[in-house]
Amino acid sequence: MGTLVFRCDLSTPSAPLTHFWKHTVGSGHATLALRADWQRQLTRCHRELGFRYVRFHGLLSDDMGTLMREKSKPLDSFYNADTICDSLLSVGMKPFVELSFMPTALASGDQTVFHYGANVTPPKKMDEWAALIHRLVAHWIDRYGRDEVRSWFFEVWNEPNIKSFWTGTRDDYFNLYAATARALKALDPELAVGGPATANNAWIDEFIAFCRDNDVPVDFISTHHYPTDALGATDQDTEAQLADSRRSILREWAQDTHRKADPLPVHYTEWNTSSSPRDPLHDEPYAAAAIVKTMLEARGLVRAYSYWAFSDIFEENFMPATAFQGGFGLLTLQGVAKPAYRAFELLGRLGDRAFLIDGAHHTVDAWVTRDDRGRVVVMLTNHALPQRPIDTESVEIRLANVPPPHDVYVERIDDTHANAKRVWTEMNRPHDPSPQQVEHLHAASQLLREPVKWTHESATLRLELSIHSHAVVAITIEPATHREDRP
Repeated sequence: MGTLVFRCDLSTPSAPLTHFWKHTVGSGHATLALRADWQRQLTRCHRELGFRYVRFHGLLSDDMGTLMREKSKPLDSFYNADTICDSLLSVGMKPFVELSFMPTALASGDQTVFHYGANVTPPKKMDEWAALIHRLVAHWIDRYGRDEVRSWFFEVWNEPNIKSFWTGTRDDYFNLYAATARALKALDPELAVGGPATANNAWIDEFIAFCRDNDVPVDFISTHHYPTDALGATDQDTEAQLADSRRSILREWAQDTHRKADPLPVHYTEWNTSSSPRDPLHDEPYAAAAIVKTMLEARGLVRAYSYWAFSDIFEENFMPATAFQGGFGLLTLQGVAKPAYRAFELLGRLGDRAFLIDGAHHTVDAWVTRDDRGRVVVMLTNHALPQRPIDTESVEIRLANVPPPHDVYVERIDDTHANAKRVWTEMNRPHDPSPQQVEHLHAASQLLREPVKWTHESATLRLELSIHSHAVVAITIEPATHREDRP
């Protein structure tokens, strides 16, 4: 195989690159937000990766105690919900409020999901549901101030197009949305509310038509997708499902959703590299390459793209105990950064202007950005779906109209870089790593700055390197006028 060549002229016009991947991140279950280890890990993600909002299920479920019934009389208790909001605000984050699931005191049936018994039936009386929403959010406005709550987002339910999460019909959900949205807007027209919060990009056209035809307020469109959705429910394992999917399928779906939603902003409030809660690929460099490629292909299509989820402290069915058990999280139970975590760290290196780049390959993609200090970052991924051909590739980057740099370095995520699972495997996969082993895993997870071969001639910077299969490479070009403070 020859050398791949990518070319970019930095004197040409650039386009804005908002860091929309920082907007929101997911977590599994509201009561987890009361745990100290969950709070520590989220604080770290906010500090290091820049996430601003967090979304989770079950704020209204019985285990949160938000609404119970005592001798046929409804009894509100917003203490746990307030404790979560207090914690988020104290570290500079905010809730992306998913209004779910149904309190038993209001429920029309007894069907539940997850180990914590989240009720997924419609309310017996819609006015009682709307009254609960009114009381809860009015309480928050009193507690946190109108301007603060206006900066939050309110999403109605979770994946109502899946029977496991909603026993009612589509029309039943639309009526639930309408009652919720009107209750919120009666409190304050500037509160942001959206839906349909569906799986697999569903019901977008129908939801928008319902809101339009019935004068129902909607401020954003929210939906979910995973590349394993391409085939629907199957008995295949995750790798086989992914192998049968299509490269860049999430971009295709996001383009379609953007077109349908326009001019409303699109919030993908769940996505991951697969929908399996036990997928070994979640812990491996494969996920890092998929994350970077997916995020950068969504530029201009979404307002938020919320990764599900930030931590393996996650318990929809049970709380796992193994260090690397294929969970959705960016961090293991012990707080060890997976390659996926480092992918978000490298995305954070990107500037806010993106340039056109010439060059194409069936597995390697490249992007070039610059920030307001003149720092240029070239991002490369080498990604293919499982069981598809992929090899280590030699790459040359030619950047025209770049002044001589002060420094050039590369950071990598691949089999031998920022890959703590590989070291854990070499340890014989300890089920519960000791503190010393955890420290070793932390060290193995780190991004390292390494030199890269480069030359500069006639205002053109030429970079040469290789990129392994299922890998991410970030090349940072520091301008001569900027010297970063280093320890």
